[in-house]
Amino acid sequence: MNSEVQISQKDIDQVHQQLNKEAESGGYHLNPDVEFAKDLVSGLLVNEKRYGYRACPCRLATGDKFEDLDIICPCDYRDADINEFDACYCALYVSTPALKGERPIHSIPERRPLNREERSQVKEKTQKPALSVGSLSKPVWRCKVCGYLCGRDDPPEICPVCKAKKDRFERFM
Repeated sequence: MNSEVQISQKDIDQVHQQLNKEAESGGYHLNPDVEFAKDLVSGLLVNEKRYGYRACPCRLATGDKFEDLDIICPCDYRDADINEFDACYCALYVSTPALKGERPIHSIPERRPLNREERSQVKEKTQKPALSVGSLSKPVWRCKVCGYLCGRDDPPEICPVCKAKKDRFERFM
């Protein structure tokens, strides 16, 4: 654990339990290696104390929340990684076959664009609506993590599907 930021074992255990409950209720699974998963949770908590948000502990965060939105756990790449490789980049989240030991968990290639310019281009593409609907009485908000859509004045505080926070929503239409 990093010596400059101390995280208690109690906090790690509580957040691990919370993440596990949220994952299972949303159809996801945490890595069955509890010690490994708790090490990742510790990294998330260190990043939360450093930056004010839970950036993936396996990636370099900039400290600029807007720039790092795509790597706030659960990151924007989680689902694609699980579908293709049976685990997300840091392996905190795993597929059902990986959970059951039917598929091995191994390192996977980085999906996140490496430089800021490429990330900005990806963000621009994802912020443009894919379709248009006549006039709506409310704006439509999209969770960038799971794709959940809702029509309301402001995005929900927490996504009801994947539990991502309000700042992970984008105005869709």
